Amino acid sequence: MKAKEIMTAPVITVTPDTGLQDIVALLLEHRISGVLVVDEGRVVGVVGDGDLLHRHEIGTDGRVAYRTWWQRLSQTDPAPVAYVKSHGGHARDVMNHEVVSVPEDAPVARIAAIFEARHIRRVPVLRDGQLAGLVTRADLVRALAARTALRAPSPQRMDDEAIRVRLLEELGRQSWWSGNWSNVFVHHGVVSYVGAFQREADKQAARIAAENIPGVCGVEDRRMPYGDWMTF
Repeated sequence: MKAKEIMTAPVITVTPDTGLQDIVALLLEHRISGVLVVDEGRVVGVVGDGDLLHRHEIGTDGRVAYRTWWQRLSQTDPAPVAYVKSHGGHARDVMNHEVVSVPEDAPVARIAAIFEARHIRRVPVLRDGQLAGLVTRADLVRALAARTALRAPSPQRMDDEAIRVRLLEELGRQSWWSGNWSNVFVHHGVVSYVGAFQREADKQAARIAAENIPGVCGVEDRRMPYGDWMTF
């Protein structure tokens, strides 16, 4: 799947000059956790609910308690930056300037990796450098819901050998599968694993692989831990 297939469009945006009160109203009205800041079609920042946590209006601004003498004299002094964030009245004052964007043909896997690595909730989607849409974590969940709803049982029940062949093909593509230590048998739709496993997670993954094969009605894992198997 690509970004353009799951993105939300059009996108609710503000300009750098949008007032804080208007931003808060948008978040509440549309029940969203953040808005993109756009200047002449170019994404220049994002204001999320996390950017509004430390505000003087509600007494959560706090103060930078300690600054080294070097910070006071250099560009690294956090105090003025924190003051702008907690007292500024426009999007340009409170927005996060570090925005990660993707092109509209970016794979969904890449977007998920960005969410996880950067701990963010939304990624703008660009077309020729201009904002085309937005992908949020909620969009990924909706895509998952759509795909799982389409997953239906196979109309034709596979026989035991067909199940075994398909399962072995799936297992063979996985780095965690210990094919040299394990055997797979299928009888009346019940998959049986015998042999040895290295990690408990390997057993769980093998169970999931079998359960996803149409026609499987049960899974039995009779393998023993590799260490015990070697001394058996």
